Amino acid sequence: MKFWYRIFYGFCWLLALLPLRCLYVISDLMFVVVCYVMRYRRKVVLENLRNSFPEKSERERRQIARKFYRFLCDLIVETLKVANIDTPQIRRRIKYSNPEIFDELYRKGKQILFVTGHYGNWEWLATLENTTPYHHATLYHPLESRFFDKFIYDLRTKYGTDAIPTFQAIRAINDYKYENRLTTLCFLADQSPPRNAVHHWTTFLNQDTAVYQGVEKLAKRYNTAVLYYEIRRVKRGYYEVDVTPITENAAETFDMGITNQHVRLLEETIRRNPQYWLWSHRRWKHKRVEN
Repeated sequence: MKFWYRIFYGFCWLLALLPLRCLYVISDLMFVVVCYVMRYRRKVVLENLRNSFPEKSERERRQIARKFYRFLCDLIVETLKVANIDTPQIRRRIKYSNPEIFDELYRKGKQILFVTGHYGNWEWLATLENTTPYHHATLYHPLESRFFDKFIYDLRTKYGTDAIPTFQAIRAINDYKYENRLTTLCFLADQSPPRNAVHHWTTFLNQDTAVYQGVEKLAKRYNTAVLYYEIRRVKRGYYEVDVTPITENAAETFDMGITNQHVRLLEETIRRNPQYWLWSHRRWKHKRVEN
């Protein structure tokens, strides 16, 4: 595996030498193949859109689907570009719109859990290490393919971000506390939890939805601050991260308050510009069983 991985990574590294404007030409060609030839998860995408936006016409939903596929191809080449991009360029392409929030929380000595979704270019968040006083870490679910799991891990840790498997979250937080290292820990909280981990349901995008409670449980356990990140696309290849405080002291919040708020914030983000969410994800594969 090591030999073939080095060959694969080397090829991606060479491809990433191309300027983004050239990679976007590849993205445009990919879009035709993915959307019209492969029809990648077409049924899943359209079903998700029909259930989420029953008020829209079929034509409007298909327009959103086409825009989604176009953005998905951009996301692929932008993620690939992380393998070979200089720090000044990436700092120009993604930045916080209101970084002063971190300075204030850092002065107060607050650990931060931040929540976002598979929206915009979430992979570029890992490049924001050293743009705030905080160390940056992200939780992830290891991929079934060890080959691609290592590739994504290497990209996410390239700029100094820690990539932590979700089952090691508590251990990681304890280590940061022991080291007295103030950290922002990222949760992609819009994934479908395993059936045995479904303990809370809410309405999200017009559908009965099972949600993770991990953000709220960890935040209350360690009394962290909780922030919501909206990754807003300014134009092709440029993003701003708008930070919305949910709470400064999670232990003082009422039950399910944090969870319900970050779900609502993500829904508002998606409704504003739905093409930038991952509609090919089987988000609603679990159905509530009535007792």
